[in-house]
This record gives sequence, structure tokens and C-alpha cells, in this order.
Amino acid sequence: MRFAELSSPQLAALRRGPRVPVSLLPIGAVRPHGPHAPLGTDQLVSQSMCERAAARLATDEHVRVLILPPLGYGVTRCATDGAVGIGQETLHSLIVDVCTALGEQGLPRVVLVDNHSAPEQLATLRRAVHTVALRSGQHIGHLDPARHPVARRLPERFRGGQCHAGRCETSLVLAERPELVDTARLRDAPDRDGSPAEATGAEGESTFDTLTTMLVEVIRELV
Repeated sequence: MRFAELSSPQLAALRRGPRVPVSLLPIGAVRPHGPHAPLGTDQLVSQSMCERAAARLATDEHVRVLILPPLGYGVTRCATDGAVGIGQETLHSLIVDVCTALGEQGLPRVVLVDNHSAPEQLATLRRAVHTVALRSGQHIGHLDPARHPVARRLPERFRGGQCHAGRCETSLVLAERPELVDTARLRDAPDRDGSPAEATGAEGESTFDTLTTMLVEVIRELV
């Protein structure tokens, strides 16, 4: 269920309902992903994780998943064509303000879902979670695949944040939006994080399944 598509009365009814609302905030970045994958790959993956988790919990008796409008811009030091970054303080303020506003409306449970694994971005997200907790007492969830118990089921490069535009990340895009991958350019991409030429939609589906399991567990921890 998309938050922005609800009316005010519908949202109020959800708050009063028997299922606990948990809001998911997809976060990404706009930056190059080789010559073959879209600039918005990070947000695409985060958004898909949220949608898959919402589908998996659609009939759950205890949880109602709300997908928030995404924060598509992230912290990136990349200076090549197509990179559109924002500062750490900007991202921190956006997350804190969004989570605080939701909490003030009786929606304190929020999970940050990020697929841009740059150290500066991860540090900013963790600091934002801490800031919200100090200001309002809200417990904000943050899916960090490298630190999750199920992470052992993910490809090693993904766990270490080293899958940028390589086989693993390209597989995820092939699973979700294959038309966005320029397959003619796959062999032109550097093989620093696994050759994207070896990527398959089937591998992407398998990785998405694991990521969705991890996200569902984080959601349940808030209820």
C-alpha cells in the first residue's frame, strides 16, 4: 500500500485498525552504474524490496505495510556524468524530519530501506536513527544487509558492499526491470565487482527473496 495514494480519512482509518502500520522509506542514490545499468539502480532495488515485503505481508493479521515516497538522492562522491548527490547533513535532516512528522501523526514505526552502500551514506542513516531516538523516543528500523543474521545467504560481494554495477546488482535489475539493462554493453563494464555479463534475472530473484526475508524480519521487530 502506497502512503501517498491514501486519502486523509483512509490513513486515519488505518491508524485505528487492528493491524499495526509500519512505514517503509526507500532510499537510493543517483549515480552511474557502469555503461549498462540505469542511474537510479539503487532506488529501484530499494523500492522493489519494499514492494515485495508489502506483498509478502499483505494478508498478515498484525502488520500493515505502508510504502512512503522514496528519497531518490543520496550521498555520493562520484563526479562522473549522471551523478547527482546531496550532502550528509541534507540527507540526515530529510530522514529525521520525515520520521518525526510520521511519529507526530501516530505512525512512529519506520524502516529505512537503502541500497546505496557508500560508507558516508550508511553512517548518515545510522546517525539519523540515533537522532530520532533521542528527540522523540521512536525506534526506527534500518535494514543493513551486511549485519543481518540472514546475510550469509547473500553473495559475498553483496554482504561486503562490493557489488556496485557488477554481477549481483545487475542481476537485481534484470529481475525487476530487465528493459533498463543495456545488454549490448554488459561486456564493456569493468569486472571489479563480478562481471555483469554473468548476471541473470534468476540470480536477481534469489537475491531479492533473501533481501525481502531480511526486510520482513526488521518490520516484525517493530511490532
